Amino acid sequence: MKPIRFLTLFFTALALAANFSCSTVSKTPLTEAQLETKLREHISTLASDAYEGREAGSAGEIKARDYIVKAFKSAGLKPKGEKGFLQPFTFTAGATFGPGTQLYVNNYSFKVNDDFTPLPYSGNGVITGYVARLGYGIDDNKLGREDYKGKLNIAKKIFVMESGTPDGANPHGKFGEWSDLRKKLDIAIQRGATAVIFINSDTAQADPKADFDHRISPVSIPVLFAKGKAAELLRDSIVTNCTVGAEVIKVTKDAYNVCGYIDNGAATTVVIGAHYDHLGYGHEGSLYRGEPAIHNGADDNASGTAALIELGRDLRIRGPKHNNYLLLAFSGEEKGLLGSNYYVKHPTVDLTKVNYMLNMDMVGRLKKDEPVLILSGTGTSPRWKTLVDSIETDQVEIKATESGVGPSDHTSFYLQNIPVLHFFSGTHADYHKPSDDEDKINYPGALTIIGMIRKTIALADGSGKLVFTKTKDESNEDAPKFKVTLGVVPDYAFDGEGMRIDGVSDGKPAQKAGLLAGDVVVQIGDYKVVDMMSYMKALGKFTKGETTTVKVKRGAEMLEKSITF
Repeated sequence: MKPIRFLTLFFTALALAANFSCSTVSKTPLTEAQLETKLREHISTLASDAYEGREAGSAGEIKARDYIVKAFKSAGLKPKGEKGFLQPFTFTAGATFGPGTQLYVNNYSFKVNDDFTPLPYSGNGVITGYVARLGYGIDDNKLGREDYKGKLNIAKKIFVMESGTPDGANPHGKFGEWSDLRKKLDIAIQRGATAVIFINSDTAQADPKADFDHRISPVSIPVLFAKGKAAELLRDSIVTNCTVGAEVIKVTKDAYNVCGYIDNGAATTVVIGAHYDHLGYGHEGSLYRGEPAIHNGADDNASGTAALIELGRDLRIRGPKHNNYLLLAFSGEEKGLLGSNYYVKHPTVDLTKVNYMLNMDMVGRLKKDEPVLILSGTGTSPRWKTLVDSIETDQVEIKATESGVGPSDHTSFYLQNIPVLHFFSGTHADYHKPSDDEDKINYPGALTIIGMIRKTIALADGSGKLVFTKTKDESNEDAPKFKVTLGVVPDYAFDGEGMRIDGVSDGKPAQKAGLLAGDVVVQIGDYKVVDMMSYMKALGKFTKGETTTVKVKRGAEMLEKSITF
């Protein structure tokens, strides 16, 4: 036990610290000039090189996370995460190769990455055996190519085949569908392959990529790509002994949503969100064609994050009181809405009591010569249609679109039957490039958009809990480049086998067939679905008007539904 005098001093100091902390939280709304200064401060910091592009799972994201937590505290927000202000989540971020990854041909030992690499389709295991050469691995008598014809006793052997097709680099040749390595692998496994080694003898065709950043479900056998001397031996020499091994270890990383709260004791809560992550050094998602460089993402989306912080401050000081306010800074948006998808599946407030969600993604580059605010989600509640006319100003024209589905975090909330609005000042030549820097931000334009968001909140405040309306999402369906669609929104964060449905559009084939959100599509017609890539390729096999069956896993039950495209 501490001495009483020490305890007295301790609690006196604690009280003084508490009073000081409270006194630092302003009770006076910022002037326009002060607000612009704050926005500059936030964007200049978050979009500085020190934050290294704020990629989810990086040290730069941690710096941005900590900055936002500090800013939320300064704005007077209360923590509403799972660990204070934070909501951690884990995502797959590539792979490493363990010691079981190996390739031996005759008396030669080859080095991973230099001479060979496992492909994302690869299962784990080590196989020693004889080699069977299968040409291009094509088995299609209609096309006049049967590489398996006459190949006897090939079961339980290691299959070696070309990764390309006889069409060369022509993507529209008659063997185009056989450029799909998954198709070749499925046939090889059916024919008894214990492992598959792809080689590429055509320098005009690109080598297959060892891209483990995307969610591709592995097959049951090791799959390698060999090059250089390893490929020459496998193609041209008598192979008396071959050992193939793959030990693919998934790399997972942690990312963080930041959650601040204003408790007005209300029955409903308004969610206001913006993602704070960006592209890091541009390894994935960049439109820049140069050496890796820091992508600062001043507009995308330091601008939305800055607006989020200052809206939180303003709502705490003078916001309408008929709702509580949940301020969410999401991570992982650039990798597929990971943070918002995680939040709606692990909410820290009751989602049934969420009134609506406002999303700010790129609000810093309103065009000075043609100021147009793109406002998406206006069809998700009848209230939005009357409200839009009221928030439009002489300075800014609103271009409204009804769909609640789009390439940003509001989609995750729309799929939970929550009305949404997405505020977006438009794209520009610096989008997803290192040149998206702070000096190009239109601060007066950002102030105008923040004012429009404030007005939206004020006008909606007296409307009670908003009615949710599903929208027609033709422009945002699962596979617009194909002739047909199921009419679903895939769950891009799903890491299992198949394609999990996150949302179903009314009046579309999936809804008519009785498919539900949460169903996992595992087969369409004769085509297995193991991941997003195989799902899209399966859709490409059908034309409008065709009827087929779709197999889905619903909980522990496997269902088969008839569907007409």
